[in-house]
Amino acid sequence: MNSVEVSNEQLLEVVNGQNALHNLSVPILVEKVLSRQEGILTSTGAVCATTGKYTGRSPEDKYIVEETSTKDKIDWGKVNKPISEAVFENLYTKVLSYLKERDEIFVFNGYAGADKKVRMPIQVINEFAWHNLFSQQMFVRPTEEDLKTHKPEFTVISAPNFKADPEVDGTRSETFIIISFEKRTVLIGGTEYAGEIKKSIFSVMNYLLPEQNILSMHCSSNVGQEGDVALFFGLSGTGKTTLSADPKRRLIGDDEHGWSSSGVFNIEGGCYAKCINLSREKEPQIFDAIRFGSVLENVVVDENSRMADYDDNSLTENTRAAYQIDNIDNIIVPSIAGHPNTIIFLTADAFGVLPPISKLTKEQAMYHFLSGYTSKLAGTELGVTAPEATFSTCFGSPFLPLPATEYAEMLGRKIDEHNVQVFLVNTGWTGGEYGVGSRMKLSYTRAMVQAALEGELTNAETVKNDIFGLEIPIHIPGVPDDVLQPSKTWADQSTYYVKAKELASKFKENFKKFSDVSKEIELLGGPRI
Repeated sequence: MNSVEVSNEQLLEVVNGQNALHNLSVPILVEKVLSRQEGILTSTGAVCATTGKYTGRSPEDKYIVEETSTKDKIDWGKVNKPISEAVFENLYTKVLSYLKERDEIFVFNGYAGADKKVRMPIQVINEFAWHNLFSQQMFVRPTEEDLKTHKPEFTVISAPNFKADPEVDGTRSETFIIISFEKRTVLIGGTEYAGEIKKSIFSVMNYLLPEQNILSMHCSSNVGQEGDVALFFGLSGTGKTTLSADPKRRLIGDDEHGWSSSGVFNIEGGCYAKCINLSREKEPQIFDAIRFGSVLENVVVDENSRMADYDDNSLTENTRAAYQIDNIDNIIVPSIAGHPNTIIFLTADAFGVLPPISKLTKEQAMYHFLSGYTSKLAGTELGVTAPEATFSTCFGSPFLPLPATEYAEMLGRKIDEHNVQVFLVNTGWTGGEYGVGSRMKLSYTRAMVQAALEGELTNAETVKNDIFGLEIPIHIPGVPDDVLQPSKTWADQSTYYVKAKELASKFKENFKKFSDVSKEIELLGGPRI
């Protein structure tokens, strides 16, 4: 990536101002958080902060500036909403003026990307000390030597207490997350949710990396004892974090990766784990990683013991923990590895009709990558009274500035080039839909994933599912044979086929939006109805 000189005088005034504190150590930042009463210290030494009314991302308030050099490349629409350069410039000036008047602002200089050959130097400017601590947890931290030559190529400016006036400033609400690729700047205001900082840089990387023929991916990744690499794609609730945290394999990263001509690398330097109902028994790696300097968001903490109550969802279900990846013992350092041998697509099918594991052709891999299917469950959202199919393109549509087909085509080329085995794994329901059947046993899923990673399914005998066209292994050690064939787990097979066709129709309806995808992908990759 070509370095961009920061020439804006206003930004230089802010970054070099008397109130700007650069790359503070974690202990000093923790002290700043506590002295400014932005958060409290838990019994493990983690800082816990609350984020007010915004306890998650604000996708309706995220924009990309419509600029000459990028406007014909962006996939404009509901996800990538355009905003004018004039609106951005006005808010940019206002936010920088606002920050200059603060008693203190906090600056972090680091990197996005663990691979030194392609990493992007970034700068994060924060109004809140705890947001700067969060940034230190999430991004790749520089060495003293790095800082001597560090020149930011993208800057995030976050001012939560600055609220836009929609009538004056041209925004939808008081909140705004605006990316300008020409200014090489992300502007955030009106929200205290720290995840906006992390995900805005991921959106930036999803635009810039493909320009270098690097596939950016919303997935976790680990490496086996013999150097074999696996990628795990999946939406919330599918088991991505749980299945990639394997004591027999070393973690590369849990959420964001690039796949270059050299192999896979972690885009981040930390983890941002959901921690509702977290326990050492269920997820020991995450539980023990929350140490001094880690950041908890919206977790309820006992006033007397200072112990975090991970079961308390009174503030939100979306409680989070941010910690340096080094806090996990079983990792690969640095966070880079070779080319993937195996790709796992995870789905939690509440209709109970998809096979618990199936082997995909390249066309099927591209089809299911573009589809990004899982289920919303009854009761998870207002008005959801029955399982609903939900599709998130490339398992990460909120963060993809380019047309989805560009990512899918890159994936297809890399599958061919590196002879990657791809599997679809259903961690959802078996024996019936949600409310009738039961959730797939984790022990079965682990056995299936292990067989896939160890190459036991490469030449395994399979049978084809006649609705989805998926090749299903007929035997996997540790898993009952009937469990592998979803129709055999239903008491009434005719009901199974009704539900399976219903889900297949939803797949086909969703795929209509990909008008620029070759018919071969749709015909060979999708359902057979």
